[in-house]
Amino acid sequence: MKNEECKMKKTEINLPLAVDVAKALRIGDEVELNGYVYTGRDQACARMFEMLQGGEKLPIELEGQLIYFVGPSPAKPGEVVGSAGPTTSGRMNPFLPKFLGLGLRGFIGKGYLSQEVKDALVKHGGVYFGAIGGTGALLSECIESVEVIAFPELLSEAIHRMKFKRFPAVVLNDASGGDLYAQAMKSEQTTENP
Repeated sequence: MKNEECKMKKTEINLPLAVDVAKALRIGDEVELNGYVYTGRDQACARMFEMLQGGEKLPIELEGQLIYFVGPSPAKPGEVVGSAGPTTSGRMNPFLPKFLGLGLRGFIGKGYLSQEVKDALVKHGGVYFGAIGGTGALLSECIESVEVIAFPELLSEAIHRMKFKRFPAVVLNDASGGDLYAQAMKSEQTTENP
């Protein structure tokens, strides 16, 4: 019953993410992502950033791509991947403006972003998708294949190429400057102080 957990009614988006599709998304939009994404978290992003600083060619092409901030656990026998839940995105704040400037279309994670990253999303037409933390085992059911692409010595933090099938996410920050976290906090403050 693979992908059974991923059959809620949402807008399906095929990857790579076209710039016009990214710019049309708004905070709160629920989507299902289909296609290939790259993984990367603290160590892989730091290494790519250092490579760029040194004028080196990256092991992946960022143009039009999504990066999923995840360090997947090893697959059990008969499975494609182990638990694959999102990592806190704020840890990648130092690297993201540079990556977005090179054409990265967006990323998937959880938690808040710095203002600099939110500004870069607007400037470059990017989008930040949220995946639900603590649901890594369920999210892994929406991953059809996983292949190590670069930095294998980083183990789970290596760069992988994953194929999503109806991977559920919600838009947390959009290319128009929308911020779902800020909106929710403002709404909560209004409710507490009518």
